[in-house]
Amino acid sequence: MKIALYQIDAFADKVFQGNPAAVCPLEEWLDVDLMQAIAVENNLSETAFFVAAGDAAGDAYELRWFTPVAEVDLCGHATLASAHVVFEHIDPNAGDVAFDTRSGRLSVTRGAGGLLTMDFPAQPGDEMEVGEEMTEALGAEPSHLFGGVDFMAVFERQSQISAIEPDQAALKKLERRGVIITAPGDEVDFVSRFFAPKHDIPEDPVTGSAHCMLTPYWAHRLGKNQLRARQISPRGGNLDCALEGERVRISGSASEYLKGEISL
Repeated sequence: MKIALYQIDAFADKVFQGNPAAVCPLEEWLDVDLMQAIAVENNLSETAFFVAAGDAAGDAYELRWFTPVAEVDLCGHATLASAHVVFEHIDPNAGDVAFDTRSGRLSVTRGAGGLLTMDFPAQPGDEMEVGEEMTEALGAEPSHLFGGVDFMAVFERQSQISAIEPDQAALKKLERRGVIITAPGDEVDFVSRFFAPKHDIPEDPVTGSAHCMLTPYWAHRLGKNQLRARQISPRGGNLDCALEGERVRISGSASEYLKGEISL
């Protein structure tokens, strides 16, 4: 059996930036264990698989995401990468594509210059007490802490975010998916980093789904709904974010690094 595989750098203007994701378009679903094994073999933070969705074939796709450890409910950069594959290799005349996922229907629109805009659910967090476990795990005390799908620790300066070297073993003991750290940006509205050692991702290069939580917070704090963001991992990536009611629109570019074939 041969399966097409693409490796796409998401939220990147050129290769070797942003967050790499593997994308495998399928004619029908593979066994879950096999998809998980492919994700382990790819050894990227996410491998996405999609299948044309029944009667809506060509218009919508069922999409699933796997880390090297487990299937996940929401992934931004691999959704962006999957949309790139649809637009560039499957349906080049399309202006938008819909994906049915564990997090509901997600749409991606292609704009000028190849900019891709994802329509995701807003996921604001609830403020909680900053405990010793979090402070010790990060090696620094945030000014605020919020809980949602992830923890979000808020600091007051970009330099604090850059300097943090977390204790990965301590982060892994925390009960949520991962930990976002964020602060006002020096040249953008806000910056962030994201750690998810539970999913074998010590630091994710650029995390689209984290901006479902980041965007509502910074929109409220800064008093504006259009935001420019940068994830300041070593690879780094730029995102344009907009809060629209209970939805978040996250925009970025994608660059194709590799097209290949899996032999099974």
